[in-house]
Amino acid sequence: MPRQDWRLEGDWIKNCNCAYGCPCDFLAPPTQWECQGFLGMRIESGYFGETRLDGLSFFIVVKFPGPLHEGDGDAQPLIDERATPEQREALSEILSGAHSDEGTIFHIFSLIVARLHEPIVAPIDVEFDMEARTARIEIPGVLSSRVVPIRNPITDQPHRIRVQMPEGFEHRQGEVAAADIDSRGDLAFTTQGSHSTLAHVVQTPQGVAA
Repeated sequence: MPRQDWRLEGDWIKNCNCAYGCPCDFLAPPTQWECQGFLGMRIESGYFGETRLDGLSFFIVVKFPGPLHEGDGDAQPLIDERATPEQREALSEILSGAHSDEGTIFHIFSLIVARLHEPIVAPIDVEFDMEARTARIEIPGVLSSRVVPIRNPITDQPHRIRVQMPEGFEHRQGEVAAADIDSRGDLAFTTQGSHSTLAHVVQTPQGVAA
C-alpha cells in the first residue's frame, strides 16, 4: 500500500509492570528487567487516508525480555469491535509503522517487536480523567485495568507528579499514576500498584504533534 497520511488525537494510556515513573522514559532498564505492559488510546478524532477513526479505541499488549531498545519483543494488538473492516485495516496499517517517519513510536515498534501476535477484536470500554489521574479499561476476557492516583504512604493523600518530554515520541506531558493490570490474552500477566501514564496526545506520521 502506498504511504498514507493519518492523524490520531485522543486519550493515551500506558500501564506497565514497572515502578512509578516508567524507567523507559528515562532510558533506564525496566524495574524487574522484563517489561510487560500495554499502551493505546481512545481516539477522539482521527483518520487514515479517507477512512475516519473517530470514537474507536485500540491497545497493544507487549512483553520484552529486557530494555525495549534491545528488542526481541512480543506484541498483541487489541482492536475495537465497533470498527468496520476498513477501519480495522486502517488501524493495523498505522500500528505497522509503514506509514510513519523514522524515530516515531510506531516505526520504533516495528523494529523492536520480533513477534506480532494475531490481533484480538473485542468490545473496548474506556473511562479516562487525566486531571483526576483515574482511568478504567475493560476488554472482557482479554484485559482489565484500573488507574488511580498514587497515594502518599504517610498522609494517604493523592500524590501528583508529571513527566514532561519535550522531544518524546509517545507524549509531551503525562500524569503519573498507579495501575492494576489483569492481562489474559496471549501475553498474560498481572500487576498491582504498578506504573501508569495518562496523557492527551496527537500522533501523526511525523511523530507527536501535541
